[in-house]
Amino acid sequence: MSNQSLSERQKLILGLVVQEYVADAQPVGSKRLVENYGLDISSATVRNELAALAENGYLRQPYTSAGRVPTEEGYRYFVGQLMKRPSLPNSVKHTISHQFYQAGQDVDEWMRLAASVLAHQSRAASLVTAPAAQQARFKHLELIATTGRQVLMVLVLENGKVIQQMLALKEPVSQAQLSATASKFNQAYLGKDLQADEVIPNELEDLGQDIFRLVREELSRPATALSGEVYHDGWSNVLAEPEFAEPQSARRALRVLEERPLLENLLSQTMTNSEVGGVQVLIGGEGQWEELSDCSLVLARYGATDLATGFLGVIGPLRMSYGNAISTVHFVAGLLSELVTDRLTMEN
Repeated sequence: MSNQSLSERQKLILGLVVQEYVADAQPVGSKRLVENYGLDISSATVRNELAALAENGYLRQPYTSAGRVPTEEGYRYFVGQLMKRPSLPNSVKHTISHQFYQAGQDVDEWMRLAASVLAHQSRAASLVTAPAAQQARFKHLELIATTGRQVLMVLVLENGKVIQQMLALKEPVSQAQLSATASKFNQAYLGKDLQADEVIPNELEDLGQDIFRLVREELSRPATALSGEVYHDGWSNVLAEPEFAEPQSARRALRVLEERPLLENLLSQTMTNSEVGGVQVLIGGEGQWEELSDCSLVLARYGATDLATGFLGVIGPLRMSYGNAISTVHFVAGLLSELVTDRLTMEN
């Protein structure tokens, strides 16, 4: 695509094309723009500008003699340069806030409600991940003798993750000694984290020092982008769109939510360094995810920085109402952040 800057008239026409196409999924022609918006320029002039926008990669013509539709670059330019960032009406904010108030202190209910609200308000599909600790913390350790010098280490973290690892000791150790070592760890490190440079306590025997190194390694790993259950809602909204009339297109879109490794990769690549409340917009897979070539996502991180955070967002066709989706995701992320922060403050 050319890096040529757009004139004010081209910006106006591109914005109107996106607005019209989002509304009814029909290619937009010059006559329609002039008549619908009372433009004080001729249809011929508008056609010339549409052709220029197509030449520069912002629009395309689905077939000969048709009007124009936005390209991925057209949508990106619209979202980044032309779109006004509306706020949800106060009445809608009040209704959503009241729904969460009625949910009480049930975190699972917050997640389900957030997924439902996002899907309903944006008329797209939604995804919400449960809040997870930013730093892995120790919960429980078991050391189980198996055969010979083989020992099974079972490490449970506070975020629910369970690590099992077979260890080969230098010499056989009784189950009683293994249990005693595990008990020391359970008493000393419950609820704690260990950094990569944490010094091994001198009072630990050889076995304890080896276990300490392994536990320290696990606890110092960066937190994964996805932890716990993923809640989603609203796939009927997406499948009803004309872009997904073909079963193959629908299945590709469904993979984003159904295949956890794909979602894990997506969130780790796009949201790892995002701030709480910050909104990210992905249009057409951004050249990295073929499954998203027909989709756009609006994502945000919510929660309490350095304590526990999760992710939420909506997914729909490229022809998405971006302003409404962004304002909805931003508001729900802020609301969940307040709830999660208050909950963690009470618990601590």
